[in-house]
Amino acid sequence: MSTFRVVITDHGFPNLKHEEDVIGAAGGELIVAQCTTTAEVIEATRDADALLVQWAPVDASVIAELKQCKVIVRYGIGVDNVDLGAAKDRGIPVCNIPDYGVHEVAEHAVSLGLALARQLPMIDARLRAGIWKIVPDRPMPSLSEMTLATAGFGRIARAAHTMMSGFGGKRIAYDPFVSADVMEKMGVKKVQIDELFKEADIMSLHLPLTDETKHMVNAERLASMKKTAIVVNTARGPLIDTVALAAALESEEIAAAGIDVFEDEPLPDDHPLRTAKHALLTSHVAWYSESSIPRLQQLAAEEVVRGLQGDDLKNQVNK
Repeated sequence: MSTFRVVITDHGFPNLKHEEDVIGAAGGELIVAQCTTTAEVIEATRDADALLVQWAPVDASVIAELKQCKVIVRYGIGVDNVDLGAAKDRGIPVCNIPDYGVHEVAEHAVSLGLALARQLPMIDARLRAGIWKIVPDRPMPSLSEMTLATAGFGRIARAAHTMMSGFGGKRIAYDPFVSADVMEKMGVKKVQIDELFKEADIMSLHLPLTDETKHMVNAERLASMKKTAIVVNTARGPLIDTVALAAALESEEIAAAGIDVFEDEPLPDDHPLRTAKHALLTSHVAWYSESSIPRLQQLAAEEVVRGLQGDDLKNQVNK
């Protein structure tokens, strides 16, 4: 007989072999739902000992109905769909999996920045339109002369800095929670937020979404950037006021933007970013590789078992 019940509220994985193996080996029962509404989540999870959540809403009304839940684990990094405060009030730890796709997201951010710095989408479009020129239409400095700036200096930002270090150039970062000494060891200069925007040639965002960081990239900050600057976002969509970003691209206030995450997903058909000049858009795929999915599933299942067995949790976000 199983000793605990783990409910997967929803998922988009090809199979659940990793969860079945890890939870089964610990003596648990895995129950799989595909909830999209709070009512469906309440019905599926009321008697659960643990939740594994991908996109389903786990708000205060859901948490209030949980009778015996000991841990909630979110597949992925962001926990926007889980009410952290309500869970904390009930004594339920909420965990994310921040380390399953560090290299993949850093690769994607760097790839967007490099493609736009070398103007690859623009030159490709120009060639396909029948124009053959051996020089770009706009100024193109060497990467060795550019400044990579990251808003944030966590795992992904550090991986991006390591990747970019081979190109030379200057590297700077803003993160109020990381010391200048830590950054300096990686050859990165710590700066304040205004200086970050002013100096950036490639600005890559690597911050969580909070009340303070929402729309940190807005019309005023975009206006403070170089006209040759590139903005990259593989973190959280609402870090950028994307309507203001589209306007800045159209007016050539900045040079280009590479965006993988958006305030509303899928990106609405009528969103001005879809037609903005020099916008390279991808559909929230930065996290993906053939190995990142099974890694995510394995790590999430292991965190659930730790929570149920009373072991130390690795990534609790609502302490």
